[in-house]
Amino acid sequence: MKVCGFTFIRNAIKYDYPIVEAISSILPICDKFVVAVGNSEDKTLELIQNISPEKLEIIETVWDDSLREGGRVLALETDKAFQHISQDYDWCFYIQGDEVVHEKYLPVIKNAMKEHLHNTKIDGLLFKYLHFYGSYDYVGESFKWYRNEIRVVRNNKNIFSYRDAQGFRKDNNKKLKVAPINAYIYHYGWVKDPRAMQKKQEDFNKLWHDDEWLDKNIIKAEEFDYSNIDILKKFKGTHPMQMQARIERINWKFDYDLSLNKMKFKDKLKKFFSNLGWDIGQYKNYKL
Repeated sequence: MKVCGFTFIRNAIKYDYPIVEAISSILPICDKFVVAVGNSEDKTLELIQNISPEKLEIIETVWDDSLREGGRVLALETDKAFQHISQDYDWCFYIQGDEVVHEKYLPVIKNAMKEHLHNTKIDGLLFKYLHFYGSYDYVGESFKWYRNEIRVVRNNKNIFSYRDAQGFRKDNNKKLKVAPINAYIYHYGWVKDPRAMQKKQEDFNKLWHDDEWLDKNIIKAEEFDYSNIDILKKFKGTHPMQMQARIERINWKFDYDLSLNKMKFKDKLKKFFSNLGWDIGQYKNYKL
């Protein structure tokens, strides 16, 4: 069994992405790793070149900045990396620049790959998610956060990145058939210095919306306001070892009143039924 990791990145330093931690977290179970490095305003290319050169293959890309609808450019960059993987690999492990896998899940993931290697009915593996917010101590609890997504896919070039690169589809826009596994992706996209987060919000929304929308909906400020959130819970586990140095460097403070609940009524209903084991109204870009 051969496994190739893949991802895309641009301006990792400017927007403070934990891309080194992301790639390093799954390298132990990857035989090779393909990174599509976009045209950056910082030293992202040099940063990636210093990660395990014996395993990494870098392709330099140019983003189409004219694509400003639905985050489509992110899917196109994902596809560039995926299509570059040669056919001698069985599984392809996708990870985004703000996602990290805890080392305790690597044996679980590898065993699942082996278990389903020859079951061609399975297109990919479905992961659970923890979405950190504000600091490394809190995770999103409401249904605005997706609970599951595909991160390992079979090396089938009919598979493609869907919408804004959140998940995958195949052939004529068919959902992938997946096997759920007991492993989490730790998503750190909403844990940054408030100044870096504000800059990211102002710039990255250009990938989804036009200038008129940005002027109406994105507040111009020095720092991002983390207090505008519906509900969080305290994280009681441990972070991946790859994240420890970054966590120790944190230079801002975020405190949250756990008694607050700003969830909409429909989301409260979803949570109620979810606690009973019924996933009502949950977005599912896959078939179990």
